[in-house]
Amino acid sequence: MSTPGRGIPSGGTGIRLHAPAPGWSLDADVVVVGSGVAGLTAALRCAAAGRRTVVVTKARLDDGSTRWAQGGIAAALGEGDTPEQHLDDTLVAGAGLCDEEAVRLLVTEGPDAVRRLIATGAVFDTSAETGEIELTREGGHHRRRIAHAGGDATGAEISRALVEAVHAAGIETVENALVLDLLQDAEGRTAGVTLHVMGEGQHDGVGAVHAPAVILATGGMGQVFSATTNPSVSTGDGVALALRAGAEVSDLEFVQFHPTVLFLGPDAEGQQPLVSEAVRGEGAYLVDADGVRFMTGQHELAELAPRDIVAKGIMRRMQEQGARHMYLDARHFGAAMWEQRFPTILAACRAHGIDPVTEPIPVAPAAHYASGGVRTDLHGRTTVPGLYACGEVACTGVHGANRLASNSLLEGLVFAERIAADITAQARTCGGPGIPVPSTGPLQPAGARYEVQRIMTDGAGVLRSARSLAAAAEALEGLYATALNELEAHGKTAEPGVDTWEATNLLCVARVLVAAAQRREETRGCHWREDHPDRDDARWRRHLVVRLSATERRALVVVPTDSADFPSVRPLSTPSLEQ
Repeated sequence: MSTPGRGIPSGGTGIRLHAPAPGWSLDADVVVVGSGVAGLTAALRCAAAGRRTVVVTKARLDDGSTRWAQGGIAAALGEGDTPEQHLDDTLVAGAGLCDEEAVRLLVTEGPDAVRRLIATGAVFDTSAETGEIELTREGGHHRRRIAHAGGDATGAEISRALVEAVHAAGIETVENALVLDLLQDAEGRTAGVTLHVMGEGQHDGVGAVHAPAVILATGGMGQVFSATTNPSVSTGDGVALALRAGAEVSDLEFVQFHPTVLFLGPDAEGQQPLVSEAVRGEGAYLVDADGVRFMTGQHELAELAPRDIVAKGIMRRMQEQGARHMYLDARHFGAAMWEQRFPTILAACRAHGIDPVTEPIPVAPAAHYASGGVRTDLHGRTTVPGLYACGEVACTGVHGANRLASNSLLEGLVFAERIAADITAQARTCGGPGIPVPSTGPLQPAGARYEVQRIMTDGAGVLRSARSLAAAAEALEGLYATALNELEAHGKTAEPGVDTWEATNLLCVARVLVAAAQRREETRGCHWREDHPDRDDARWRRHLVVRLSATERRALVVVPTDSADFPSVRPLSTPSLEQ
């Protein structure tokens, strides 16, 4: 046990971001970090059960990753479809690494969770003839089970409904706030978070929200690569916070690259326009510059194969032809279908000088979704008591080595409800005071963000090899070591601020991703090793669990599990291998 102001809370690393001391504070029973489908659903359920709930979000309340979701939400809602069929498709996409119990919970609880979302106010597209929810297909699904809204604006509609419900419930929110670190008590239990509010308002600068339960719903980390479908705020903040608090992450090497992202040129950076899988679900097909369909014969579902297979098919064709992109051809849809079914995508393409009604769309893979994240159990609990995670920041075991299309919104919905149920089933507690963590980690200069993105795109993108990953690891460790040496030898670090905190978080998650990708010497799901092109179930049908060492200059500890079973959420006793 540590005493206030001394030592490290049990299970922690003793690392925090260099930041000013909190100048203001709030008290709550639950603090939710993030305002996507997972965060707002958890907040609504906790508040409805009488828990004082505060929502902290990095941008505006309606500006989370959820609103960018085009395709829809998958659930066995249609006639003839069953949760068992949905489970089978999910397991196939996950390439042998899904936790079957977690998937079964997802697909069996999913339909009712969607109905509760509708009761909250979300309006999905319905058939003019039957009035029933109109369902479509996407890659990896053998049935039409994707519910959508506004044609291709499902995320925006779900976000609208949840934000309105949060306002109606009177839940306190803190917008434009970057979460910094977890507060923990003398026993290592969660005691709240520190955060920095950007701009003027009721709260400004660094503050704290004190609460015995913290729910991380911070979304993804797509900004670790140069080109991504993720918004600019997706800088891996939740994963980095959890690691510094002593939590474990898993499966971070499995980054899904969406096959069909609008190609804006070889030098395009940041968030790129997504061309939803639903476009292929309605009959669009992939062609090369000569108009030849190249996915036919590569998989029984052709363009509707799981995303890793389609992304690989596109990359192989690009390599064969020395091309920078392929094309998605949907000219046969006609203007009316484009305008009614895919108005958002149509507008985005036209804004960049492409008219899908009359010409094929240039597309290439880009970073889209992190299948791994902060390791949780079936109730969203992490390895740090009182810290929960749900949505893209979490690794529940549902996605395995590759997420099935449109399972992400459903996962956020189902596991947010499970977290709220777990919190509200417990007696209301008053957390102990947060202990000042004794040491700060080095901050990266703001420009390191772009250096990390370049390193990761070159060395750990769609195509990976021992050589490319070794180069990436060396470059990333160079950035880290330089900053750490400056801090330890001279007491110097970059000026605290949003840009330097984000760059530091990006470097943290990049180091973990590369360390895991180096260890996994096989090709599985969305992890593609050119030097190990085959899947190796005998050696690698298992997970890699990573944490930060509390010693050894904050080294990464990478531990493979004994089997494909998703490990329980408790401290690992397996002998560790430090990288």
